[in-house]
Amino acid sequence: MTIRMGLIGAGRMGATFAHHLINSIAEADLLAIADAHGKTAGEVAARYGVDSTYNDYYRLLERPDIDAVVIASPTNTHAEVIQAAAQAGKHIFCEKPLALTMEDCDAAIAAVKAAGVKLQLGFMRRFDAGYVAAKRKIEEGLIGKPVMFKSTGRDPKRTSLEFARRENSGGLIADMAAHDFDLGRWLMGSEVQRVYSEGGCLVYPELQDVGDIDNAVVNLRFASGAIGNVDVSRNAVYGYDIRTEVLGSEGGLVISKIRQTPILVMTREGVTHDTVPYFMERFGEAYAAEIRDFVGCILEDREPAVTARDGRAAAAIGIAATISFEEGRPVLIKDVE
Repeated sequence: MTIRMGLIGAGRMGATFAHHLINSIAEADLLAIADAHGKTAGEVAARYGVDSTYNDYYRLLERPDIDAVVIASPTNTHAEVIQAAAQAGKHIFCEKPLALTMEDCDAAIAAVKAAGVKLQLGFMRRFDAGYVAAKRKIEEGLIGKPVMFKSTGRDPKRTSLEFARRENSGGLIADMAAHDFDLGRWLMGSEVQRVYSEGGCLVYPELQDVGDIDNAVVNLRFASGAIGNVDVSRNAVYGYDIRTEVLGSEGGLVISKIRQTPILVMTREGVTHDTVPYFMERFGEAYAAEIRDFVGCILEDREPAVTARDGRAAAAIGIAATISFEEGRPVLIKDVE
């Protein structure tokens, strides 16, 4: 059986998913692409040999020959598109986040439940080989009881000012740290109960004009009693820096890859190596794996590996952490849910 797919949103992430659907997943057939910018949809369609494109994603959803959609539209449209896709009876893979408000998260989840379709969220780090191995070792009890979580997410450059606007992306904490919040829940096996954030606009003053910041630290308290810390930054000029550490009662794990190629250059001036340029190079295989798993959950009629509940939980942590930064106080997750 082949799952007939549609793609909504043909920007950077949409093009990435198109690539994997066409080249990596034999069980999927990409039939159509929709993007508000028709030229963008046309360029991606031409690159991958997709016959149909639409400016209006509703026209794609009307097609009875499409079983499922990948949503890679702008962040602030996710909830709206999820609801429309669910009402059209399509299974849904949606890039993170689920939505920017709890009300929109709940509306999207209600639509999916009412339609009886599957919804998987795009937390691709759960499909990265290093994180998968770490999760397995924690479940095997190798490091005992997880007691402390530390995660770093640093981009080598700032995002566009338009994207940075809180109403478009949710801002630095909700947008960038969403992956780290999800990893914390997943690796620690416990919900986050409380957050306390510090942050500032320390390198790119122009971000203040759109209400965003460029560096933040978020402390976490888990329901299990464990503690955690997440730092996110837009100014890691040396490269794309993603690191996670879990400390347990009997040992610890570090998941990290900062060097892109396995070579050290050794000269009189010293020893150097390259760094991972950006997220596509670091997580390319994980993006392919998460889409492959989504197609598999439809074929096997099983629950997605990353559920709507996971998306809602990460959104709640991001919203609470943003409030904490703005108001300078600890915030309980239950108070935003």
